[in-house]
Amino acid sequence: MSLFSFPELKRKADTLRIHDRSLFKKTASQVLIESVESFSTSDSYDIFLSHSFKDAHFVLALKMELAGMGYSTYVDWVDDKQLDRSKVSKETASLLRKRMQTSKSLLLVSTENAHLSKWVPWELGYFDGFNDKVAILPLIESEFPGDSYYGQEYLSLYPYVTKANDSSGKEKLWVHDKATWYVIFDAWLKGSKPYKRD
Repeated sequence: MSLFSFPELKRKADTLRIHDRSLFKKTASQVLIESVESFSTSDSYDIFLSHSFKDAHFVLALKMELAGMGYSTYVDWVDDKQLDRSKVSKETASLLRKRMQTSKSLLLVSTENAHLSKWVPWELGYFDGFNDKVAILPLIESEFPGDSYYGQEYLSLYPYVTKANDSSGKEKLWVHDKATWYVIFDAWLKGSKPYKRD
């Protein structure tokens, strides 16, 4: 099992631009938004991805990776392009509430930027108030991040996710209370709790 890493997501995001020379004229965010639009067709989602917009390059690569694992993932500025995250308004908050209410879980992408975000704690608190399917998705600077994570402050109250193959060999998410206590994400969504593995 492995945590998600910045270097790995950066390589995935950068790879998108290599396939088409015309893409070099676009920013990484423009390329990635166009690439993931096909995954944004649902009104309900497996995952509401709470994050800092400053991590856009990585978040879009992450959205694509999660789609490859079979999870529908909501990213506000991709799925609702009309939103302006820089302006707090009742309309924006109302739409985000609706999206959270139609999502099965919330994964908080834990980065330095996310810790400074105004929206991330609000999203976390709102979602946790009506649904206990909240977990932390740490993005680690290391090329080889391992599978242990110790959240800081209130983030340590929540389980965290890693990725690994399931019994059929398909890469999936796993939810951990500790490195040796975990359950596959799909079962966690249905109510299973992480348990101790040998």
